[in-house]
Amino acid sequence: MYSEAKKLHIIEEVLKIESETTLSALDDFLKKSKKAKTPMNESSFKEFSGIWSKAEAEEIERIIAESCETIHLDDWK
Repeated sequence: MYSEAKKLHIIEEVLKIESETTLSALDDFLKKSKKAKTPMNESSFKEFSGIWSKAEAEEIERIIAESCETIHLDDWK
């Protein structure tokens, strides 16, 4: 689909939405996307800050250390 056709399709779908919650979520998404200058800017990471508990963060660090930071010498043969 061309960009204009995609836009029209999306507008048609939005017009069919009856849920106020869905419309609010869509509105929030559009506002956030306007603020984002690049897909991987600092603000995109801030929304994830604090979503893990300390125990979850420690578990992720442990898993990364065990699986990603281990050198298997036989893999180089």
